[in-house]
Amino acid sequence: MSGATLVRGAWVLAMAPGAEAIPDGAVLFEDGAVDAVGPFDELRAAHPAVEVVGDGHGIVLPGFVNAHTHLTEGLIPGMAETGSLWEWAARVIEPCGAVTTREDVRVGALLKGAEMLLSGITTVNDMCCHRNPGSLATLGAADGLIELGLRGIVSFGVENLYCGAPPEAVFMAEHEALADRLAGEPLVGFRLGIGTVLGVTDELFRLSVQACRDHGWAVHTHLAEVREEVTASRHRHGATTIEHCGREGLLDHEVIAGHCIWCSERDIGLLASKDVAASHNPVANMILASGVMPLARLRREGVRVGLGTDGSASNDNQDYFGVLKATGMLHKIAALRADAITGHDVLRLATIEGARALGLERLVGSLEPGKRADVVLLDGNTPELATIHDPWQQVVYCATARCVSHVWVDGVLRVEGGRLVGHDVAALAARARELGADLVRRAGISDESVLAGPGRLDDCEIPAGGLLT
Repeated sequence: MSGATLVRGAWVLAMAPGAEAIPDGAVLFEDGAVDAVGPFDELRAAHPAVEVVGDGHGIVLPGFVNAHTHLTEGLIPGMAETGSLWEWAARVIEPCGAVTTREDVRVGALLKGAEMLLSGITTVNDMCCHRNPGSLATLGAADGLIELGLRGIVSFGVENLYCGAPPEAVFMAEHEALADRLAGEPLVGFRLGIGTVLGVTDELFRLSVQACRDHGWAVHTHLAEVREEVTASRHRHGATTIEHCGREGLLDHEVIAGHCIWCSERDIGLLASKDVAASHNPVANMILASGVMPLARLRREGVRVGLGTDGSASNDNQDYFGVLKATGMLHKIAALRADAITGHDVLRLATIEGARALGLERLVGSLEPGKRADVVLLDGNTPELATIHDPWQQVVYCATARCVSHVWVDGVLRVEGGRLVGHDVAALAARARELGADLVRRAGISDESVLAGPGRLDDCEIPAGGLLT
């Protein structure tokens, strides 16, 4: 086994049936696949010549699964924090989306993909949203993920209910172009995207459902994100967005939906009966004041749920440890019960349940022989993890991205010693800084950005109600 690697930790949190946590454990992998998981002494004795990574003080676990994000937002974080979802979209997302290019998205995907890898994410489910028809900007996300070596899925989150939108065929052509770009890629797959149900014409919705039937495509969308969506959908369709998707046949296909916050009992029953998966994105939901997903209720009904960062303009980063901690804290305080959710629950959502939500559980999400070697080693010599009393709780509430030592995707080393392998992060940041400022200027929203605008941060007006007294 000359090309094999043995990764050792004080704990291996394998997330596998019957062997979720192994003290003083190790993972052996070769040629991109896991060969064995078990006690370090046993694996070392059986493979004495194999390279060992890890000193036995850290934590080994499967790569995290980011179930929902938007790489088109990679260059535009940190703006319009006082807006609710629709206000924030009008101030930032729609203007930038109208001028976003494939190169903007590629560089944003590289920048935020690097951030994801450095926080232990190895699989990302992306939805590119833009309003620059003909630019094929969505393909930039595919370019960036492939260049970084991340595992993922990319979709084009179409919306066409805006002034100047071209015919529906233009949007369908970008789905086809993205599917063609990803055909044959070993790590990055395709889904058809619908940005929002209320953001598309009835004809584009119909064409989308038909394309899923014709091609066998799975779907990535948003559902029940804000209260206003429920009201608007009932006015337009006489039903909630979830009910409308069920009635029109979208839910007959493999679907993952971001958010699923404002769900009626009927909605929840429909999600469960149609085996629709949901992505819980607590940080973005709190920043935009969208609401709290009924996580416990959905899980009790058997709905597959994963965790997502959401996009860089609404989170406003791609650090998965922030998502882990926020998930635990949000549901404890929402229920006013400290036992409402545990660190073990959160880590399952971040790994094996996230993989199930994306239909990838046969490949990733746990460390088991035969699965792909998406492996993360957290450094036990950091202040956060020097004293591991409960590995589940401490990954969720103690660890930060600073603890990530090594990351392998499909057995290939992508992070080593806390540094990205094969990419110059400083050079990438410089290019992103240049493009990010230019994108905001092209979008005409320089007043939202001190990077692109003439003002200074201390010149910015503090919005009413923005100071705590």
